[in-house]
Amino acid sequence: MSDRPASPRFTYPLPWGAIAHDGGVQFVVFSRRATAMRVLFYDRVSDPEPAEVLPFDLESNRWGDAWSVFVPGVGPGQLYHFQADGPQDPEKGLRFDPRARLIDPYAKALAGDFLPATDGILRPPKCVVVDDEFEWQNDRHLRRSLAETVIYELHVRGFTQARSSQVAHPGTYLGLIEKIPYLESLGVTAVELMPVFEFPVNDCLGEPAHPADYWGYDPLALFAPHRGYATDRGPGAQVREFKQMVQALHRAGIEVILDVVFNHTAEGNESGPTLSFKGLENRVYYMLENGGGKYRNLSGCGNTLNGNHPIVREMIFHCLRHWVHNYHVDGFRFDLASILSRDRQGNLVPNPPVLEAIAEDPLLADTKIIAEAWDAAGGYQVGNFGSRRWAEWNGRYRDDLRRYWRGDPNQVGLLATRLAGSSDLYAASGRKPYHSINFITSHDGFTLNDLVSYNQKHNEANGEENRDGDGANYSYNYGVEGPTRRAAVEAVRLRQIKNMLASLLLSQGVPMLLAGDECRRTQQGNNNAYCQDNDTSWFNWQLVEKHQGLCRFCRALIGFRKAEAVVRQTDFLFGQARVPGGLPDVSWFSATGGPMDWMGEGRSLVCLLAAPPGESPAERPHHHVLLLIHCGADARHFTVPGPARGLNWRLLLNTALESPRDIYPDLDGPPPPANGIVTMEPRSMAAFVAADEK
Repeated sequence: MSDRPASPRFTYPLPWGAIAHDGGVQFVVFSRRATAMRVLFYDRVSDPEPAEVLPFDLESNRWGDAWSVFVPGVGPGQLYHFQADGPQDPEKGLRFDPRARLIDPYAKALAGDFLPATDGILRPPKCVVVDDEFEWQNDRHLRRSLAETVIYELHVRGFTQARSSQVAHPGTYLGLIEKIPYLESLGVTAVELMPVFEFPVNDCLGEPAHPADYWGYDPLALFAPHRGYATDRGPGAQVREFKQMVQALHRAGIEVILDVVFNHTAEGNESGPTLSFKGLENRVYYMLENGGGKYRNLSGCGNTLNGNHPIVREMIFHCLRHWVHNYHVDGFRFDLASILSRDRQGNLVPNPPVLEAIAEDPLLADTKIIAEAWDAAGGYQVGNFGSRRWAEWNGRYRDDLRRYWRGDPNQVGLLATRLAGSSDLYAASGRKPYHSINFITSHDGFTLNDLVSYNQKHNEANGEENRDGDGANYSYNYGVEGPTRRAAVEAVRLRQIKNMLASLLLSQGVPMLLAGDECRRTQQGNNNAYCQDNDTSWFNWQLVEKHQGLCRFCRALIGFRKAEAVVRQTDFLFGQARVPGGLPDVSWFSATGGPMDWMGEGRSLVCLLAAPPGESPAERPHHHVLLLIHCGADARHFTVPGPARGLNWRLLLNTALESPRDIYPDLDGPPPPANGIVTMEPRSMAAFVAADEK
């Protein structure tokens, strides 16, 4: 134990965590039922035992349920844990353990891994006192509107870990910086980073975790960037390197969106370890059942954070502010966000306090907040999640586009609705097309290449006998399961990839690409590669050269989208002319050029998008867009509809053609045939553009 004096004149009850000031550090932690609290200080990351143990004084260091002690003579870089005494009655949800070394819920950085528990005492990574100072050089949030955003979802480690990346710092924040020129060339405006909250690298016995937690959806410390993505292994170095990455991305005009996990933690269920929350105030931080002896598992990961308890709600609120203020991140994607719509008993409730607090917070006003509007307990809320501030991953878009291009019957009406921004989901609540985050693939599921290469998931390498992963993929292999040398199969697969990329990037709403889909990255049919920290998941940079034609196609589509407001409109399209005598904002036709029969069995669709009104630069006028879409297995003649006749149409893209004739970035493609009849190859899509000559 320590006889170090604690200076009472610096003893403040807030803020939470470890705050360096006035020649020392203020340590503040919440616990309602603890009977004693200690800070354990370590000299080195590898030390199994603390060099000093400092108890909190019950009289002078406790303010209600806030335990607060000022420790002079320590500062940034100091390693520490908390330790709490209290009642031990697991059947009632009381899991205090006077031996447990506890991670500070507000720790700003962790150092090291789990050390071997030779005496039965778990030794988790150590907390680090952090100095938040950083020379940002006037860096600010980019504040790009959602409607003008193109999101690229990537994994920090997987993006550059493969040898083919040829970066100096593979698998790290600095390695990502080295690939910013590629992101710039692609044209994306935001990266959505898979979890960077601290998560376990080794298991609680100090051994490599099995299965490995590659994705990172298993948080240990919500305020701390993952130490495994730093090049410098010194305590707290990840804080500096993460900020360098954000700063560099902002300089390139690219926003940073974090995939955040506020639905569960790495402590697992009643059989899991006590690492942090369990040993400080288990009944507050988690949703419990059976009198407190069991954990509600609405996340599918063993436990569920009690997000609408005032203490937990405040922690989430402070965490978001921390990442916005101290790291300059531009937005968040909330994993399994429907859990945040549940009360303490797990029931879905209207107007959940935590969602309202996030939406209304003034410091978060410039950020993007995006919900994965479902959870593992059936809470599917796509279309009605939160307030108008919330955008959503549109799972309906993903499924409907996959099913249409696979050739399923009765999908044309749904296709049209999704292309037009999903008004069926968002218009009634007063939201806009840009509240729909459109995607066809994400980290969770098949890559785009695998979506057109496999009929079934192939997750055997995960060690769960292929039981894991979603079985409803709406995929198709076109005659061969997996890789093939059959030219005909490869041709249709490439065409389908281009069809889905074109659909995505020409839809109203906000497109999100999965990293590598632009160059046919494959996971060999694994649709749940959460534990595959290897070539299965890593970005193979040789594919960029191998499939340079597809990369060019994707790059040109993104460029067109960024230049043309007609495909990223901020209001829904209802078939009405915006100016007297003008074209309707959207018109739908059959392949014959006549009115669309929405009740028919057709697999073809024509869409005419009118250029929105408004001034445009003389060198680049606004353009009308004519889409010809055909998922049938046979070729078909399309007739240009009457309202589109008389305009000077030029081909933008045709997915049935080979590169470079499949897309014309300068909008100088050939015109349609003079007779107005365009032959569409099987499973293909074409787009024509015509200048709005006013």
